[in-house]
Amino acid sequence: MVARKKTPDRTKKHQAKTDKRARTDSVAVQSKLLRDALDEEPLDPPKHVHLRKGDRPFWDSLVRVRARETWNTSDLEQAANLARTKADIERLQKEIDKEGDTTTNSRGTVVANPKHAVLEVLTRRSITLSRMLHLHAEATTGDSRSAKDAAEAELAAREDAARLKPDVDDGLIPRAHSLRH
Repeated sequence: MVARKKTPDRTKKHQAKTDKRARTDSVAVQSKLLRDALDEEPLDPPKHVHLRKGDRPFWDSLVRVRARETWNTSDLEQAANLARTKADIERLQKEIDKEGDTTTNSRGTVVANPKHAVLEVLTRRSITLSRMLHLHAEATTGDSRSAKDAAEAELAAREDAARLKPDVDDGLIPRAHSLRH
């Protein structure tokens, strides 16, 4: 039997298939998850990304859905877009709730509030960005076993961190958040 000569292309393809993230049950990953969980602060957006004041609560909830090590700069940029979109959806919905679903145009005809069309566009954008970032329900709790395992491991680490934290921070023990400042 003649051995097949491996081409660089075939080697790269094989390597891409076999490269995997660290196992979520490894000691190194577990200790990193615990360190991250002890640091209560969510990830910050990249320096070049602007978030408005009202976007930050949505940002914080979005970046906590996935394990910290799964975020890259491009994903964080798109998460910022999603946070802005969600903030805009909330703002528009409040305006529609106040103004009503219909309005009267200049000719006196009752028409649908035009903000509904903008709300629809933003809602579709939100769904698309959520799918792209794998933040939708199936990705966070469904078939994606590795993402689910990472999220479960991070949740367990947060629970462990909550048990390890003293009720009062007297400043005697340095914490991750105090080392940043």
